[in-house]
Amino acid sequence: MNKTTVHIILFLVVAMTTQLESLAQKTDTIVHVNGNVLKGDLKKMEYGIITWKMDGMGTINVEEPFVSSIISKKQFEIVLKNGLIYFSSFEASDSTGEVIITNGSEKVSIKIDDIVEIHPIKGSFWMRFSGNVSLGANYAKSSNLTTVAFSGDLDFRKKKNDLILTWNLNLSFQNDSTITRNSETFLAWQRLFNNHWSSLVSLGTSQNLQLGIKRRYTLSLGALKDITYNTWSRLYLAGALSTVSETSFDANKQAIQDLAGTIRLAYDIFKYTRPKISLRSNINYIPYFTGDSRTRASLNLTPSISLMDSNFKVGVNFYYTYDSNPPESSLSNEDIGINLQLTYTIN
Repeated sequence: MNKTTVHIILFLVVAMTTQLESLAQKTDTIVHVNGNVLKGDLKKMEYGIITWKMDGMGTINVEEPFVSSIISKKQFEIVLKNGLIYFSSFEASDSTGEVIITNGSEKVSIKIDDIVEIHPIKGSFWMRFSGNVSLGANYAKSSNLTTVAFSGDLDFRKKKNDLILTWNLNLSFQNDSTITRNSETFLAWQRLFNNHWSSLVSLGTSQNLQLGIKRRYTLSLGALKDITYNTWSRLYLAGALSTVSETSFDANKQAIQDLAGTIRLAYDIFKYTRPKISLRSNINYIPYFTGDSRTRASLNLTPSISLMDSNFKVGVNFYYTYDSNPPESSLSNEDIGINLQLTYTIN
């Protein structure tokens, strides 16, 4: 055996050892209340559901009430019901339903039921993404009317920071002409603090044919406060100050710039016993501080139910939008719609 062959063998042994060590570092443990031990990767926990990846079985969901213990050497961002945020690994506790985490140099025992979020703070770029993508469509031959609804949200999470992209597109076509167009896209950055507070910066663009809005741009700066947050629901209040630049469909009208406020109340509910049901809702009130006297408001309701694969849901999106003083080119001062949609959950 020549030296080259020996070097190749040694290189392969070292590479395989390194790979095995890397895989070992990714092995987490969940102890079920019935005593079963699950080995795999803890991807995240939200609303009482742990996303868990296992060799051979793929990604599964484990409900928090059935977890007796969690063990992992990886570092996680851990958010509790009381608003405290920890960065720690998980160690086994002598008490059922509890885990040991590290707070500085101190070991702390916490109840698993008190945890509302778990997110890895180290790992691949793509595994820091989560979100939902929804699609709905309908066609009526009698009126030659086609409607398409495409919406979703993507969340990129890093230590105490969230970058969130949301979009909602509603289109209706009849005889090759667009008769309804309603779209919104927002990119928001959230910085998490203890005691359920977050800072908020967002940039958005929207369009609404019914309300006469050809293009609206908003830049907002504000804060968010969780009123209640547990494993089955979240109620939060957000407030922001916004600059608004708006163009109407009337070509003779110039774009207008205004200063406005935004108040949002949102309530999300999740029932993790089968069948899994969720409801996301929010109501927004937007008073204008400059320009003509004007207020806007909107309401969104999105109930859904999981199918056989928990990553797929079928649901309904209902939206209502009101503008007290829309552009002259508007068809109405309110817009309303309802869409049946299929939703896929990412990570």
